Amino acid sequence: MTLAPPAGALPDLVTHWVDGAPHEGDASRRGDVYDPATGAVARSVCFASAADVDLAVAGASRAASQWRETSLSRRTSVLFAFRELLAVHRDELAAVITAEHGKVLSDAAGEVSRGLEVVEFACGMPHLLKGSFTEGASTNVDVSSLRQPLGVVAVISPFNFPAMVPMWFFPIAIAAGNAVVLKPSEKDPSASLLLARLWAEAGLPDGVFTVVQGDKVAVDRLLEHPDVKAVSFVGSTPVARYVYETATSHGKRVQALGGAKNHMVVLPDADLDLAADAAVNAGFGSAGERCMAVSAVVAVEPVGDELVRRIAERATGLVVGDGRRSCDMGPLITGAHRDKVASYVDAGEAAGATVVVDGRTPETDAEGEGFFLGPTLLDHVEPAMSVYTDEIFGPVLSVVRVGSYDEALALVNANPYGNGTAIFTNDGGAARRFQHEVEVGMIGINVPVPVPMAYYSFGGWKSSLFGDLHAHGTDGVQFFTRAKVVTSRWLDPSHGGIDLGFPTNA
Repeated sequence: MTLAPPAGALPDLVTHWVDGAPHEGDASRRGDVYDPATGAVARSVCFASAADVDLAVAGASRAASQWRETSLSRRTSVLFAFRELLAVHRDELAAVITAEHGKVLSDAAGEVSRGLEVVEFACGMPHLLKGSFTEGASTNVDVSSLRQPLGVVAVISPFNFPAMVPMWFFPIAIAAGNAVVLKPSEKDPSASLLLARLWAEAGLPDGVFTVVQGDKVAVDRLLEHPDVKAVSFVGSTPVARYVYETATSHGKRVQALGGAKNHMVVLPDADLDLAADAAVNAGFGSAGERCMAVSAVVAVEPVGDELVRRIAERATGLVVGDGRRSCDMGPLITGAHRDKVASYVDAGEAAGATVVVDGRTPETDAEGEGFFLGPTLLDHVEPAMSVYTDEIFGPVLSVVRVGSYDEALALVNANPYGNGTAIFTNDGGAARRFQHEVEVGMIGINVPVPVPMAYYSFGGWKSSLFGDLHAHGTDGVQFFTRAKVVTSRWLDPSHGGIDLGFPTNA
């Protein structure tokens, strides 16, 4: 099968992928896809109607009934083949991501690598799906447990990681015997079709991996469709809450990962060069468009002045421009989002924060009018300011100063989000206390972006997660399967007669 063309020659129309082939669907519904580095419309994307979604789910349902009967050995062989193809085409996929998202190529390549780790984890599904068996639980009675696939599951993914976030979910779901319908972001949809073609070349049966492009129309139909048994979502907290409430009201299993306001606490004994490097890397990487980006640096005095100086020194040296060039940081995803992020800087300045590094009018290495905002550093930010309270999702780093560890901990725990956090210190006792006391799902100790390995789960607390199971790891296996317990008795031809009492273990 012919794979997708390289990023420089992407097709003019990004279609759906239904029953193993491109599908245009409702010709009256289309959207624009921009090149964020130039600001120009690069291509169009199909927007699914409710009827398009119904057609896609019908194909996935037919495929799911056959795929679940496919042996684990066969399913695993397809996963291994997909893993090999993904490794071969990783640079091509990274180029597609950069062309539509804007992140620099090295960052896009890192995204693909982290997604690949989940595929490798899913290749171990025969071990992960092993049940249990108890012989002689009662007289002549054996008890066993097993896990079976759900059927058709939906993955609704965000723009900021068009390859990695879907790969948090679909390799595990497919390996476990489900069929997946992916609804990627309409802002950078082309990576989904390259992934679909790689699945097809790996030997995955038609319909087991389906892509529907589009907007809220497609999302709402997936949330309501009676044949969709589960929904995995990543996005902002308001939308995550909507997805969770809507899908659960229609009887679906849901994991909805929401927004974040990630804090990085710097204690007085920390290595300030290490902390400054980490703050810049975690705050400005991918232009801050990461759910695990550091947004608030909590400086425990007396280190505030020196830490701010070192962060500013590093931030002003970053090169902003087209992600396909040798730049450190690319554009934001859209002009509207760039303007929204800049408005938070305006509001912070008006509220009394000090703009130490101002990225609102950056010099860029790019052609045209891209959606650029340079690294921005605000000092003396107060918790009541909108630049602190809101999830900005851009290259804006706020420094909040506190007087003690206890104040820092209280600040983090009072925040409604609980996605990721980090502490920088050389004090093992303080680090151990922090990891025990902080009310956050993912914690880094001298690690600014504590994204877990694929065999651990990814997910936050509080308003950063709706549902009780996180992404990938054994949580992912549990989410995409359901349990059965079988109690069996094999007797000789005699029978024990009538007994209406409650069964006891005798």
